[in-house]
Amino acid sequence: MLRFFLFVLIAFTTTSYTAFSQENNGEKEWTLQECVKVALDNNLNVRRGVYNVESFKVGLLQSKMSFLPTLNAGSSYGQNYGRAVNPVSNTFVNRNSSNINVQGNSSLTLFNGLRLQNSFRQSQRDYEASEQDLEKAKNDVTINVVTLYVNVIFNQELYENANYQLNSSQQQLERIKKQVAAGGLPKGDELNQEAQVATNELNLINQENALNFSLLQLKQAMQLPGSTPMRVQVPDLELEDLILDASPEEAYQMALLNMPEIKSALLKVESADLALKASKGGLYPRLSLNGSAASNYSSASDIPFSIPTGPFTKTQIGLVEGTNEPVYSYSQQNSTLIAEGYGQRDQLKDNLFKQVNLSLTIPLFNGLQNRAGVQRAAISKEMADITAQETKNGLRQTIETAYNDALAASKSYSSSLRQVNAREEAYRMAKQRFELGAINYFEYQISENDLFQAKSDLARAKYNFIFKKKILDFYQGKPVDY
Repeated sequence: MLRFFLFVLIAFTTTSYTAFSQENNGEKEWTLQECVKVALDNNLNVRRGVYNVESFKVGLLQSKMSFLPTLNAGSSYGQNYGRAVNPVSNTFVNRNSSNINVQGNSSLTLFNGLRLQNSFRQSQRDYEASEQDLEKAKNDVTINVVTLYVNVIFNQELYENANYQLNSSQQQLERIKKQVAAGGLPKGDELNQEAQVATNELNLINQENALNFSLLQLKQAMQLPGSTPMRVQVPDLELEDLILDASPEEAYQMALLNMPEIKSALLKVESADLALKASKGGLYPRLSLNGSAASNYSSASDIPFSIPTGPFTKTQIGLVEGTNEPVYSYSQQNSTLIAEGYGQRDQLKDNLFKQVNLSLTIPLFNGLQNRAGVQRAAISKEMADITAQETKNGLRQTIETAYNDALAASKSYSSSLRQVNAREEAYRMAKQRFELGAINYFEYQISENDLFQAKSDLARAKYNFIFKKKILDFYQGKPVDY
């Protein structure tokens, strides 16, 4: 649910918001939630993370299927010309013939030092870690968009302050011109005010450029063309919101339970430990159950098949040299035809060979491959531990920095708010006194510039606190209730 957390920052854009001072021109007004959604849909790292999860999912299925027996089948076909061995009768024939061989085999691992079991558990951890890595990628995109979104709002408010200051200085210039024409003020005040108007115009241009650049950065983070029209909603922040209700240590402990990068690092430690156990399985004997079956057919044996019948006929065929004993041969004159030919089905059935065996393999010496594998796995386990600790340290430092920044921004905001209130009252009084001729132009201008600077400082502290506080809330997994 963490990746949806920052989406809730839609609460930023309450029903009371300020519109950008330029004309709408049909531009779409983007909420923070919409910006984050588009960025997640278009971000290539997120897409890569999705495919990475699918890859580990395939690996998990493969490791699960490794518990099942293997089963393979094959066949071959050959054509013989002239004298050749009949594979069925194992006799020589002198004729063209064809032969077919079919075979199948299966093997089931009964024991291999729990290598299959540990490899399966390792694949489970790798798959779960890839899901957490995907969440981390989404969180990174979300935080980046939130940062740029807040930066746009900050620059937008500075632009409005600069525009207000320019309008105020232009109105004041008109009053001074009238007073100069009436002889109430010297010409130098008019020239000084014209210079101030030019300065404010330049400041407005600079703020507009900063606003446009921040909008461009936001569009780029969303993978949108720079020419895309865009306006963002501006939030309100009340003074009572400036509360940090958790210490850095409390926020860190909550983050350890919630952040996907921590979960991923711990899962990878477990994966490395299981990989070490699996590699040790290669040092143990392996017991497997094997079975096979094979048969063949030859066209040389596909001839009429008959059984001799009738009485035997005794015929003398010669004498034994030295003893002159007669040598006889016996034959049957009649026979009974059994089949027109000895076809494929009958041959494959009669020639079927089956075999079942237990195989025990004991690793004695294989160039220290198994030992080296165990050592590499042990090193990978230590490196995974270091990576996990680095991730925790980085998270702690990020939270502590964000807390200190948020605390400082909270104090700065409260101080800046009081300063703006005081500067507004001082400017109001200075304006009245200037119009009455009680103070000179320079005193009036200093008061106006002080007010503008105070408002700029207030905006900076305000939106800096917004971002830092939301980051802390994000790490704690808290909902935002604005």
